[in-house]
Amino acid sequence: MNTIARASTLDIRFMNTTIKQVTYEHSNSYETLNKLGPQTKNVWLVFHGIGFLSKYFLRYFDELDSKENYIIAPQAPSKYYLNNQYRHVGASWLTRVDTLQETENVLNYINKVLESENIPEACNLIIFGFSQGVSIATRLIAKTDLKCKKLILYAGGLPNELTVKDFESLIANGTEISMILGTKDEYLNKNRLEEESNKLDVLFKGQAKRITFDGGHEIKKEIINSFAD
Repeated sequence: MNTIARASTLDIRFMNTTIKQVTYEHSNSYETLNKLGPQTKNVWLVFHGIGFLSKYFLRYFDELDSKENYIIAPQAPSKYYLNNQYRHVGASWLTRVDTLQETENVLNYINKVLESENIPEACNLIIFGFSQGVSIATRLIAKTDLKCKKLILYAGGLPNELTVKDFESLIANGTEISMILGTKDEYLNKNRLEEESNKLDVLFKGQAKRITFDGGHEIKKEIINSFAD
C-alpha cells in the first residue's frame, strides 16, 4: 500500500509541473584549421558527429592543401563524458527533447560563427556534415538559405521535418550535393537505407550524387580530399 501511495503522489506531482522558458546569453567556442588568405580557394564549414569535439574532428581535414583550404569546425554545445569513465569528453548537437528550440539556438550560434569569419565571396563554400552533423548541415541550409558550392552529407540521416521547398534555392543555384555511405555502416540497416535513399531523392529532386565505400560508420580522408578540386 505504501508503494502504491508513493507512486500516486509522484504521478500527481508530475501532472502539476509547468514548463517555463528564459532567454539568456550563451558563449561557445569553435575551431579552425589553416589560415584564411589570398590563396584560399575553399572554405569548409564542417559539422562533427555525436561524441566528437571540433578540435579532434579537424584531424580528418589535415591532408587538404593548407594554402587553398580553410576549415571551420563549429562545436556542438552539449558536452558530456564518454563511456561513463569521466576521462574523455564528447558532444551532441540535438536530441529529441525540445528539438525545435535547440535547433534555433544552434543555428543562431552558427550564424554568429559565419558573421565572425566573414568568408570572402570569391571562396567556394563547402558544407560538410558527418553522422549527426548531417542533420545540422541540412537544417542550416533549409532555415537560412545559405548558399554553398558543395553540400556533402556523410553517413547521416535527413531530418523528417524538412521538405523539398527547403532546398529549391540550393538546387536552383547548382549546388553539388553528395551523400556518402559505407556499405557496412552498422547504423544503416536495409530498411533505414531505403528510407534515407527515398528522402534524398525527394528532398533534392534526384540531383544528389551517391557515393559508397567499403567500410562502416567511419570517415575516409581520401573521400574528403576528393572534394577539394
